[in-house]
Amino acid sequence: MSDQDNILTPDLIVKKMYDNDDFSQWLGIEFLNVAKGSCSIKMTVRTEMTNGFNVAHGGISFSLADSAFAFASNSLGKHAVSIETSISHVKPVFVGDILIAIAEAQNVSNSLAIFNVTVKNQEDKTVALFKGTVFRKNEYWT
Repeated sequence: MSDQDNILTPDLIVKKMYDNDDFSQWLGIEFLNVAKGSCSIKMTVRTEMTNGFNVAHGGISFSLADSAFAFASNSLGKHAVSIETSISHVKPVFVGDILIAIAEAQNVSNSLAIFNVTVKNQEDKTVALFKGTVFRKNEYWT
């Protein structure tokens, strides 16, 4: 029996990752949906997440999107590590805003996968657009 025969389900992979992810826990991430190749998560912006302009530091929406990206890419069953990411911040984010990140696979091959992540606020307005590429190792989540 190979590791491929014992791959965890997407929700168990994400739980295993989250349980060891202090930063995602600090963000206050809650899971909305986890499926093979996708993940939706949310968090509330806190005062300590703002910058000198009293808006959320760009790293907050980036970090939320990056976490959704990590969970979605690993939900496919192989260990996946980020090799390239980018983000466009299209609207400011404020204390009390509830951010939702929706990560979805766009292209998956044996060794690479590309994901898009849309970050929206509680008014369903897009605040950031994120794109990421992962390298898919030959190790499986078991």
